[in-house]
Amino acid sequence: MAEDVKLEQIKELVKLVEKHHLSELTVEEDGVTITIKGVAGVAQPAHVPTVQVSSHEYETESFETEEELLAEPEVDENIVKIESPMVGVFYRSPSPDAPSFIEVGDTVEVGQTVGLIEAMKVFSEIPSEVAGVVADIPAGNTTLVQAGQTLVVIRPSEEA
Repeated sequence: MAEDVKLEQIKELVKLVEKHHLSELTVEEDGVTITIKGVAGVAQPAHVPTVQVSSHEYETESFETEEELLAEPEVDENIVKIESPMVGVFYRSPSPDAPSFIEVGDTVEVGQTVGLIEAMKVFSEIPSEVAGVVADIPAGNTTLVQAGQTLVVIRPSEEA
């Protein structure tokens, strides 16, 4: 399977890591995993990023009974997930030296900026859709995110 990986695809991923100064980028497709490790935060990397390609089998969950298999996963209905509207790099602060827009436990208001997405050298603010308390921030700072990927999880306030 690893031989199906095209050199041009790897070169494009390496360029993406270098351009955004990512520490690591992992892409999985059809059982093939490509991991590219770079030097995050360095304007001119001291070395060329390393590329690792592997092929693996996926682990499957085991269930004791048919009821466990068919049971719906527990979902906390008292949360709101703020999702990325586009593919881009997620930033938790307006600049590398500035504090993060939000932290877990912070109270946010409707319209408050919770992060930025950079796509094609354009930064777009990501506003909170609800007022509440930040429960989780699953998207890491300076990570490549996909459209629809959860960036921030908010537990709405009672008044909302």
